[in-house]
Amino acid sequence: MFNALQNPLSLAGRLLLALLFLPAGISKIGGFAGTVGYIGSKGLPMPELGAVIAIVVEVLGALALIAGFGTRIAALALAVFTLVATVFFHNYWGMPAEMQMVQKLMFFKNIGVVGGLLVLAAHGAGAWSLDARRKA
Repeated sequence: MFNALQNPLSLAGRLLLALLFLPAGISKIGGFAGTVGYIGSKGLPMPELGAVIAIVVEVLGALALIAGFGTRIAALALAVFTLVATVFFHNYWGMPAEMQMVQKLMFFKNIGVVGGLLVLAAHGAGAWSLDARRKA
């Protein structure tokens, strides 16, 4: 049964992962100054460059997942980006106890997303993708 569902499930998984990144990247474009300010508030150097990198990775990575084009590289790039961003922006261990719960949930949700992206990087986009058409 699962063999018959492999392609639609692969497509659905790619689309759902992209749904997390594409709106986030687009919102950073419209709220660029706020994004730069938020990155800077975490003490990271060159917040403007960080914001541009975030936008490029999120938007292009999401579009790659949607199309299934360069999927393994895009998934790996998004996984690394998400892991790094998670450590800097959801560092629940450095917060007062009363503020930890939401950040801890966000941290572990993002770790789960990284896991899904790594599985996608390992197995590829599936047959319903531009990657599969390029191979054929």
